[in-house]
Amino acid sequence: MTTDGILFDVDDTLVDTKGAFAVALAAVRAEYLPHVPPERDEEILSHWRTDPGGYYRRYTSGELDHVTQRRLRAVLLHETFGGAPITESSFVAWDALFWGTFEKSWTAHADAVAAVHAAVAAGISVGVVTNAAAELQERKLKLAGLDDLPVLVGVDTLGFGKPDPRVFLEGARLLGTEPARTAYVGDEPTVDALAAHEAGLTGVWLDRAGHRRGPRYHGGPALPDGVLRDPQDPVALRAAGVVVIETLADLPAALGYGTT
Repeated sequence: MTTDGILFDVDDTLVDTKGAFAVALAAVRAEYLPHVPPERDEEILSHWRTDPGGYYRRYTSGELDHVTQRRLRAVLLHETFGGAPITESSFVAWDALFWGTFEKSWTAHADAVAAVHAAVAAGISVGVVTNAAAELQERKLKLAGLDDLPVLVGVDTLGFGKPDPRVFLEGARLLGTEPARTAYVGDEPTVDALAAHEAGLTGVWLDRAGHRRGPRYHGGPALPDGVLRDPQDPVALRAAGVVVIETLADLPAALGYGTT
């Protein structure tokens, strides 16, 4: 395997977004869901990350704007956990607490900076392809100490996001590398890794310990029904052509660079 370029996802690949969401949602629970005990924080976090209403997927497909998808997710969260109804007016204060806390909690994963530097040192071109807005991710990377990593494609670049193959191909084009010699590394097994593989790149699923979402979660319509019985099964994903790693420190060995 020859790798000339690596495109990275941001959230839960380079930046510990799960951890930031946990802090923000704990603040929301304390303020707006006081009847819910802290012991259910993990359940609330799982609900937000799995997005059972599919609102984030509608955002990445261009159907909703970022704030609206967040408001609809807040509405469903309150309905699920017995909170007061969220209206457009009450959402303003809710979101100020949630988003303000979330932004203050952005930090890089411990292996992120070293992984990017190792790729650059090996002569590999690096960049970011993300399903969030480019400006947002640039701010996030800067606060996380990764501001030297260019955001090449955001959801606002083409008007839609992953798993559409054009997103990955545009990332490789802007990186200046051939898709077949470009890897895409992300934390979502199908929307990131398998979709990149199907677009002609090397798809890499970063299966971080404790970072999988709910059972059978796949994040969007990347696959026709029945292709993978469990979209988070590393054995099945490897059989489908995906590279699976557990930390970014595994990336050089998995892609065959930086080794002697």
